[in-house]
Amino acid sequence: MTLSTVSGEMYRAALRRHPAGVAVITLMSGAGPVGFTATSLVSLSLDPPLVSFNITRTSSSIAALRRAASVVVHLIGEHQLEVARRFSRTAQLRFADPHSWSSLDTGEPVLAESPTWLRTQVQQLIDAGDSILVIGRVTRIHCDDIAGVPPRPLVYHNGTFSGTSELSEA
Repeated sequence: MTLSTVSGEMYRAALRRHPAGVAVITLMSGAGPVGFTATSLVSLSLDPPLVSFNITRTSSSIAALRRAASVVVHLIGEHQLEVARRFSRTAQLRFADPHSWSSLDTGEPVLAESPTWLRTQVQQLIDAGDSILVIGRVTRIHCDDIAGVPPRPLVYHNGTFSGTSELSEA
């Protein structure tokens, strides 16, 4: 089916068919830690190392993000489903457990359960429709594999979180 006019519903339905990796973005504001789940993380450049992600203008985290000089991007694995859910719900519950996070020496909150994260300096915020596109320069990388094996990624597909499975080579 081809439409000459693209409705928001059709656009959303089409893109729900495209799986996306799950990230949790954290930052420190004057009022305390802030964080949210994002499924729009993209590697933007290798040299310099840049990433981008989107946040809707109506997000409870947008005001703090607009003032942030840096954020931490946590790459969420299958074993962190509850973390992804927690950061996609009510803002007050995201950092309620003081044992679930700590602060980097630079002040940003980092999640205890996250084996892979990227500290990024916010380089640019770009107005993009009903969202803001955030471009960040990666300044620090942490990778801590579980039992020597990178964790399987958590993905978001067709409106739900799911895992991945290896395909046979046959």
